[in-house]
Amino acid sequence: MSMDLLNIARTGVLASQSQLAVTSNNIANANTEGYHRQVAQQSSLESQRMGNSFYGAGTYITDVKRIYNDYAARELRIGQTAVSEAQTTHIKMNEMDQLFSQIGKSVPQGLNDLFSGLNSLADLPDDMGIRGSVLGSASQLADSLNQMQKHLDGQMQQTNDQIAGITDRINEISKELGTINQELMKSQGEDSQLLDKQDALIQELSQYAQVTVIPLDTGAKSVMLGGAAMLVSGEVSMSVGTTAGDPYPGELQLTAMIGNQSQIIDGAKLGGQIGALFDFRENTLVPAELEVSQLALGVADAFNQANSEGFDLNGEMGQNIFKDINDPTMSVGRVGDFGANTGSANLRVNIDDVGLLEGNSYELSYTAPATYELKDSVTGSVTPLTLNGSQLDGANGFTIHLDSGAFADGDKFEIRPSSGAAASIAVEMTDAKGIAAAAPKITADATNSGNTEVEMVSIDNRADANFPLTGSELTFEINTATNMFEVFDAAGTSLGAPAAYVPPSISAHGFTFDVSSTAPATTERFTFDLSFAPGDNTNAVAMAKLSESKLMNSGGSTLADVYEGTKLSIGGKTKAAEIAVGSADAVYSQAYSRVQSESGVNLDEEAANLLRFQQAYQASARIMTTANEIFNTLFSSVR
Repeated sequence: MSMDLLNIARTGVLASQSQLAVTSNNIANANTEGYHRQVAQQSSLESQRMGNSFYGAGTYITDVKRIYNDYAARELRIGQTAVSEAQTTHIKMNEMDQLFSQIGKSVPQGLNDLFSGLNSLADLPDDMGIRGSVLGSASQLADSLNQMQKHLDGQMQQTNDQIAGITDRINEISKELGTINQELMKSQGEDSQLLDKQDALIQELSQYAQVTVIPLDTGAKSVMLGGAAMLVSGEVSMSVGTTAGDPYPGELQLTAMIGNQSQIIDGAKLGGQIGALFDFRENTLVPAELEVSQLALGVADAFNQANSEGFDLNGEMGQNIFKDINDPTMSVGRVGDFGANTGSANLRVNIDDVGLLEGNSYELSYTAPATYELKDSVTGSVTPLTLNGSQLDGANGFTIHLDSGAFADGDKFEIRPSSGAAASIAVEMTDAKGIAAAAPKITADATNSGNTEVEMVSIDNRADANFPLTGSELTFEINTATNMFEVFDAAGTSLGAPAAYVPPSISAHGFTFDVSSTAPATTERFTFDLSFAPGDNTNAVAMAKLSESKLMNSGGSTLADVYEGTKLSIGGKTKAAEIAVGSADAVYSQAYSRVQSESGVNLDEEAANLLRFQQAYQASARIMTTANEIFNTLFSSVR
């Protein structure tokens, strides 16, 4: 019987020793990130029969169990993905908010300085110092827009670099998980340390993208990103990567192995940090770039148009102050050609009316034999276009020109009408005398239909005998139905028989003007007085009033409103991102607390267990001592 007691005591000591080891390991790893609490499960040995009774034979450790709740771990991964996405969005939005409100404040300031200079010019229209200052302000505004675009380009590069860096880390994790899966297959998923490392890697992965985990019977885990791309399949590690954007190479795309092929996946749908970066780039950064360029187009077009309507100090019609809005350098990036296109169409976008642009991008699609559709990327509305010769008509504020080649069925293009303008805007005028402060006087007859307008194009010869001056004005009677005109002097005497003209221009008596008409009319009369005086400020006043004119977004915004609208939109998104971080943090904290309550190490609990198992160890040792004493007593009695 004493030998049985020794055996029972031995099993008790060994079991208590194991319990103490497991508890000690829990305590030692209390602060180890990703460690899951372990518990030694203890069972009694099979009892033995002696006579008519069964006696216990001791105890043993059946298993060292890792405390793990799959549901809680999944909720923690979801919470991690959400909080990482929210934090990344907030960081990027905060950077943009700082860019527009701090660094970018030179843009509205430059616009204000330009209008302030024009107000001063209106007071002294022939002052060369003020004229030079106006040109300087125009140059400063153009430089501010250039710098703003450079900062936005920097944000684009930084975002692309972050995406590339995350994909590199994802691939490293993929390889590590594949190696761990190989080892777990050997132990059938029994190695707690490997399982902890596996979970820690998957948890880190969930920062970068939404993760779907598929447990395998072999003890390994397959992992998918966003439910769309397999990253780890058993011991096989796959990879994600980046490639040049399509149709804009500077906007990286994400690739993943699907089957045996590398395919483009939508990074914005992956969630986590990488989803936040793609979403930021597509829905904030690119639209902001287009809106800043929309402002650049508005500035260039408004001031060029206004200057063309007046006389400069040489008495000539004003020329462009800024680079023309349809200059090739101002139109870079307006058309993106998708790589899957099979046609050879080479397209160009011409801005016809800046005021109708909205800073959006569009998708142009062609379906044979003759269907052209333009889809607004913001509203989703589809506009049918008509091909007239080599020009696609029907878009709002711009036309698309087919310069060469031909469309093929299924061809698609991304159209960004305002793209490139902020980077390329520049002051073209070099002589301050070219600012057109004076203005011609053109009076429409009260009986006109209102459907016809005229616009000065050029002064060809002020020495012409009939050149219209104050007191000797000329009246043009225009028949837009037959494209004929007749000229009368100030006394009402005809200066010649009616003559034909080729629309839209009429050149006569030393000047040229354009005629535009929305409906044919037979007697449209306009009186011209093209007198010029250096002190005339009529056009300077009109240019200064552009600050209040709602020239943009179909008459809904001033030039300053375009920038302010973008800044306010970004500010609103930044605030929303800040709130989202708070909400995501709360959800994550709740999930983390749940995991810790089950799998984390509670030092108070482990300290109590340590005492309990120590006492059990001591009690088992005491049994061994008792058994030894009994044996010695029996041995002594038979000497």
